[in-house]
Amino acid sequence: MDIPNIISSISQLPLEAIENPQYLPLSSQGAEVILGNIIEPEQLVIPVAPNATTMFGPRGACLLSETGPLWVSDTGHHRLLGWQNLPTRDGESADWVIGQPDFYHEGQNAKTKPGRATLSVPTGICPCGEGLAVADAWNHRVLIWKNLPEDNNVPADLVLGQVDFTDNEPNQGNQAASASTMHWPYGIFYHQGQLFVADTGNRRVLIWHQLPTENGQPADLVLGQPDMISRNENGGASATAASMRWCHDITLWGKNLVVSDAGNHRVMIWQGIPTENNVPCAVVLGQKSFDFVEMNQGVYYPTASSLSMPYGVGVAGDWLVVADTANSRLLGWRKSESTLSLQGVVADGLGGQINFQSKGENRNFGLPKRDSLNWCYGIKICGNTAVIADSGNNRILLWHFNYAD
Repeated sequence: MDIPNIISSISQLPLEAIENPQYLPLSSQGAEVILGNIIEPEQLVIPVAPNATTMFGPRGACLLSETGPLWVSDTGHHRLLGWQNLPTRDGESADWVIGQPDFYHEGQNAKTKPGRATLSVPTGICPCGEGLAVADAWNHRVLIWKNLPEDNNVPADLVLGQVDFTDNEPNQGNQAASASTMHWPYGIFYHQGQLFVADTGNRRVLIWHQLPTENGQPADLVLGQPDMISRNENGGASATAASMRWCHDITLWGKNLVVSDAGNHRVMIWQGIPTENNVPCAVVLGQKSFDFVEMNQGVYYPTASSLSMPYGVGVAGDWLVVADTANSRLLGWRKSESTLSLQGVVADGLGGQINFQSKGENRNFGLPKRDSLNWCYGIKICGNTAVIADSGNNRILLWHFNYAD
């Protein structure tokens, strides 16, 4: 795919399309299933006490197949929740919990020492080979299960970022980073043997060319920093096509690597998957240039081409869908095999708001609705199901996404 040759084929939407946006191909009825907090009419108090149905600020989720299982990072309760089958009704109880002794306890590392089955602010979660991988952010590590867990508190098989399962210091207690350390890893992605980690606190993305087999195994490649030991915000200077401030999530759009750089209010896209350190991205979404990094491009209200703290990215068919978190909306860009968006281009679709200029939580700062969002952190799509971590509403939305249209 040749990005320079296809940039000229993408044009700005006319004004009337911005005022009357084309919505994302999400069911007009809203989410088919809501997990977590269910707001009843006139209800104002949001319960967050842990049980088998509640969540507190979930930031990530993944559906392993179109029929399940489903795994959720219940971030504020410091646990993972698992459903053996795709839930079909609101508030369905989870089948499994990892990170707490039962469904009714919470606390970082279950209020004990870190171990193979404890968590502290889990965020990104993804299928990994035959198993599962989780970014255990405040333990400064990634946990990997070689096979999908099918019970409570199944211990992880592998840890990255630490030398063992009991240590949890950022960068293993050192000032500098290294190829085998992490500081607040928030995002994780696996594709055909390669593992990608958004090592957020070190302002970089780490890539392993093959799935690691040893604890603490060093990464093979770094993006966002000139070397494996540097960790300065935007490389210690102004933003560039290679630098990062607060990278958070990762995906592939076709064959192109995509990283959400929430701190620079942009989404970075590379042509293909880089094979060398610190390769600059080819284009960005959300900003008009590589060195401009203002929230909503420096104005209060968003537009069809601006972003504010975009944390999540997901792909369905031709669609790249971005969780534009601080604008409490989803934006979608659509491509064919010969097209790719570029910096400044407007989105093709919108979700969660009535128009591109709106940004209020739950649209008008009201109670959650089946089609509203409040600081959505994660978006992943499996088959025709969009799994949205609607963190500010303490819930997960399972929303039909008809990407074939």
